[in-house]
Amino acid sequence: MAGTVTLGAALDAAWQRAVAASESAGQRRRAEADRVAAGSLWAAPPSLELSHRDDRLQSSAGRRETEIGVAVPLWLPGQRAARAGTGEAAASLARAAEQVARLRLAGELREAAWQHAALQAEAAQVNAQTQSLKQLAEDVERRVRVGDLARADALAAQAEHLAATALQADVRQRLQAASARWTQLTGLTAAPDLTAPPGDAVPEPAAPHPEVQLASQSTELARKRVDLMRHSRRDAPELKVGLRQDVPGRGEASQGSLVVGLRLPFGTDDRNRPLEAAALTELEVAQVQEQRLRERLGSDIDTARDAQRSADAQLEAETARARLLRERATLIDKSFRAGETPLPDLLRALAAAAQADSAVARQIAARGLARARLQQTLGLLP
Repeated sequence: MAGTVTLGAALDAAWQRAVAASESAGQRRRAEADRVAAGSLWAAPPSLELSHRDDRLQSSAGRRETEIGVAVPLWLPGQRAARAGTGEAAASLARAAEQVARLRLAGELREAAWQHAALQAEAAQVNAQTQSLKQLAEDVERRVRVGDLARADALAAQAEHLAATALQADVRQRLQAASARWTQLTGLTAAPDLTAPPGDAVPEPAAPHPEVQLASQSTELARKRVDLMRHSRRDAPELKVGLRQDVPGRGEASQGSLVVGLRLPFGTDDRNRPLEAAALTELEVAQVQEQRLRERLGSDIDTARDAQRSADAQLEAETARARLLRERATLIDKSFRAGETPLPDLLRALAAAAQADSAVARQIAARGLARARLQQTLGLLP
């Protein structure tokens, strides 16, 4: 990978590629359409009515009657305001859903970024260890040629170097896979920039968690739908306005008139009870889901804080252990070069120190991931 990119910029790039972005845009368009419909002058689209009758099949006296009109569905009292409230709640829900989708994508990016960082640290450590063992093998080979060490020592040193080389190839392959995963998510070839040192503590979020906002908006939308249902206990009444032309018979003058009518449907329990039960059930389910979500998030935040504290403690212990083992390996190396310590003891000391250094590198990434997971649990975007 060439260069680095911040998680915020990577999130913007990944959002442009995400399917969730198209879904969120579609949800916003639907909510906007509902809001526009609530501002209409009529409750439903008007309809054109046209009728004609004559006596051609009876007396054929030339009597004709033609009528043309428009039927306009009317809002019931309070229904228009309730419909507008539902539209506003749907629009707010769409915005909250988009924030949740972005947060979930940020979680994927955080996991991928820290996995990449952990493999980068492991690769650097393995590369250093491989180079160190290569130099040791060359030094042992020189001492074997002058008779200071046995041939068995040279074979052991070369074997350790080959083992490190094989591990180096394995780590390189896993790092390439992590890089490919990062590029697939973001479309970027730049590596994630995680070099900025974290602060002492993750800041508290200034706004409610996006999932809590989504659950609250879902409850509000369900409440608005109950209100809309209670203002829509019958189908929309229709006002009909039209013109009518009557021809009494052949040779007689036609007569025109204005027609005004009102169609008023009845609201019965057979119609309203199922609709009311469905609306109230939706509201009850939304309220329970919101309550359970708040409980789960509280538990998840406590768990994430504990995980961060544990990661800090583990890093401190691993760092101290690695320092001790590296110092021990240095002392044994001096002793080996002075001819006081056999090669197997040095190889074991170097392996222990290398494993400790790798553990520190992994734990640094683990601490960063724990911090990122806490930020994710708190609902903080990069």
